[in-house]
Amino acid sequence: MNTTKIPFIIYAESTPNPASMKFVANALLIAEGATAEYRSASETAGAPLPAKLFQFPFVKSVFISGNYISIGKSDLVSWDDVLLEMREFIKSYLNDGLPVITELPTKEVAADSSFKNTVSVFTEHAVPQNEAENKIVEVLEQYIRPAVEQDGGLITFRSFENGVVTVQLKGACSGCPSSTITLKAGIEALLKRLVPGVNEVVAEAL
Repeated sequence: MNTTKIPFIIYAESTPNPASMKFVANALLIAEGATAEYRSASETAGAPLPAKLFQFPFVKSVFISGNYISIGKSDLVSWDDVLLEMREFIKSYLNDGLPVITELPTKEVAADSSFKNTVSVFTEHAVPQNEAENKIVEVLEQYIRPAVEQDGGLITFRSFENGVVTVQLKGACSGCPSSTITLKAGIEALLKRLVPGVNEVVAEAL
């Protein structure tokens, strides 16, 4: 029986955010559906790979989901200058069999709700408290989250009050110049069409 381990292959994809690059692997790096975001080295307890990435002086944020890592950099360097070094570092680290994350960041545990079973345990959405919120989460999961993940980010539902849906943007979407356009022209328009009572969508400040 051949038990040869398939080596990790890493390729880089640009994102709509010029400060973020998506490094994609040929295998899962974290449990399916889980996400982990780190905005400084001080947050990387239980996260060996993100801790190593923050040792690069230009790394400002690390977001891991599925089979990819989105890395946000400072404006002091160009991706042209550091892309190859970063890709090779991640590939070597993974092929050495070193751990990516040993413990996921602690998340707030949502209150009990009859709607909670419609939300994946890992999605980090605030638990829907009524039918309208439940529909908003369904729309985000079905239509919006896959596209946002393609761009190296994550969108989660936070609240729905007085016609205003508040979402949180993470990964490459956080701080992206085009995220406001996406939020208003895409996400807001879709939710207005599909969920009665939605008048506006805003992003929660991180």
